Amino acid sequence: MTDQGSFLNRISIRRNQVVSVESNNHDQELEDLEFFQKHVADRFSELLPKTGGAGDGDVADSPACDHAPLLSISWFRKLLDAFLLCEAEFKAVVLIGRDPLQFSKPPLDRLIPDILDRSVKALDICNAVSHGVELVRHWQKLAQIAVTSLEQKPLGDGQVRRAKKALNTLMTSMTLDDKENNASHGKLSERSWSFGRRGGGGSTNKDRAAGSFRSLSWSVAKSWSAAKQIQAMSSNLVAPRGGETTALPVYIMSTVLVFVMWALVAAIPCQERTGLSTHFPVPRQLTWAQAMIGLHEKIAEEWKKKEKKGVSGLLEEVQRMEKAAQSLIEFADSFQFPLEEEKADEVAMQVSEMSDICRKMDDGLLPLQQQVREVFHRIVRSRAEVLDVLDQVGKMSAPVPY
Repeated sequence: MTDQGSFLNRISIRRNQVVSVESNNHDQELEDLEFFQKHVADRFSELLPKTGGAGDGDVADSPACDHAPLLSISWFRKLLDAFLLCEAEFKAVVLIGRDPLQFSKPPLDRLIPDILDRSVKALDICNAVSHGVELVRHWQKLAQIAVTSLEQKPLGDGQVRRAKKALNTLMTSMTLDDKENNASHGKLSERSWSFGRRGGGGSTNKDRAAGSFRSLSWSVAKSWSAAKQIQAMSSNLVAPRGGETTALPVYIMSTVLVFVMWALVAAIPCQERTGLSTHFPVPRQLTWAQAMIGLHEKIAEEWKKKEKKGVSGLLEEVQRMEKAAQSLIEFADSFQFPLEEEKADEVAMQVSEMSDICRKMDDGLLPLQQQVREVFHRIVRSRAEVLDVLDQVGKMSAPVPY
């Protein structure tokens, strides 16, 4: 993105400049903060549905989402792209050109530990979401078995029975309790999400500095709850007072992190989502948060409508798959050979719909999983960089032995 490149370059140039007048330095920080807020607002505005209506008709009509329906795989890929761009700018605003000693003074001495703790919780959610994407890929394979069977010509009892068996397995998995699904697909998941762990020998100093997270393990504990994790991330999310300009970028990035992780948990099958909060503790008057609040309201509305109808999540392709599977099971239950022409045309349309869903999943799920992995590693690296700065502060403030 051109705007981001010029913004980051300008901050990088300042790192090597000596600013002699403190007021000029403060003015530059305010300008950087203004750009950061604008970029956050713009990126989330581009994620609003075309028919928006979230209080900003011009933004809602943006063509950016024409081919990315809300909560679709392609929409989530755009969301994670937006997160990575915001995270890069946040790090530039907070770390580049800043005196490390500021991290030991209010308000950063309080806020930095908070966002470091929040980032660890986000790593756990990334793990759980990656498990969930793997489960959805498993559903896609079952749906593809049904599609392949029902596309056979002429269609006979054997093909219909094979399709029905795959679809019944699919629907059973979709309606399982979160924990039951986690157990049923545990072995499948354990093979798929180490996030690059290859034993202890390949770790770097940065990895060690980041700490020994439970998030880097092969799986989450059976008692782990995605809903409680989101609640813990948002519990102390408090907007800074008007004069705390150094606190604002930390608050903005914390808000972005909480929203992105909450949206992922709502859409992708995750362990224990019962009671997932639909409250977003962000003041409505904040300009940079308007699009995010609008998106949150739309997703929360969908969650409230569908929370009691199983736990498959709000991912658009999964919702479509569930409807198509139910229709095809009804067809299989009443199948008689030979098939009437009118009924054959109707079934062909349903099979085509399921085939289209499978194709979109086949195209998008693996790249989405890779993006979740990239977000995971970015959070780990950024956390390590902040810990390095805090380590410098500790050394600078340590008494000199005589």
